[in-house]
Amino acid sequence: MKKLMVSLVATFAMLLSQLSVAENFVAGKDYQQLPYPVATRDENKIEVIELFWYGCGHCFKFEPMINRWMTTVAEDVDFHHQPGDFGGWAPETQLHYAMEAANVLEKGRAAVFNEYHVLRNKLRSEDKRIAFFKTLGVSEEDYKKAWNSFAVKSKVNMAQSRTRSYRVTGVPAMIVNGKYRVDSRSAGSFDRMLKVVDHLIELERTAKK
Repeated sequence: MKKLMVSLVATFAMLLSQLSVAENFVAGKDYQQLPYPVATRDENKIEVIELFWYGCGHCFKFEPMINRWMTTVAEDVDFHHQPGDFGGWAPETQLHYAMEAANVLEKGRAAVFNEYHVLRNKLRSEDKRIAFFKTLGVSEEDYKKAWNSFAVKSKVNMAQSRTRSYRVTGVPAMIVNGKYRVDSRSAGSFDRMLKVVDHLIELERTAKK
């Protein structure tokens, strides 16, 4: 009987905690609802985007947290990284999509952050980028093919357009299903930012039922 009471008390406490957390997430305070929804790439899933910049120190600090969070998302969530680009960050945006085109984005992403924030090596010159891509197993010829491709340049333009549509003022920021914007300033911390995102995912999941 005593064990049953302890179990019931623990369950009740957990439910109260969950309700308390949910009540703390307020639109206009902890997150912003976009005035005009932005189309997602798969309407059958709940899209979550991390907007970032390789040169951003906050994004570098957020990287381990977002990597851990990625492993917890359900199959109905379509998560991906997208460069946030206000116009002056085009070299890093192009670098991101060139790595994607060369099929080295998965390992290249962490490597770029390391170059920028640990080695203090900004990859803005052609020679530095060629040398960097070679460390990823990409030849100079294949690097130039990816870097100068029409597809990559189109994605750079799209990233800049979407950054404006999301009304982002800084990075890192997260966009949930093209409807909500969350950042650490509004949420209060990186950890709470991810909790707000989880809350919004659940809202969208419920709305789809």
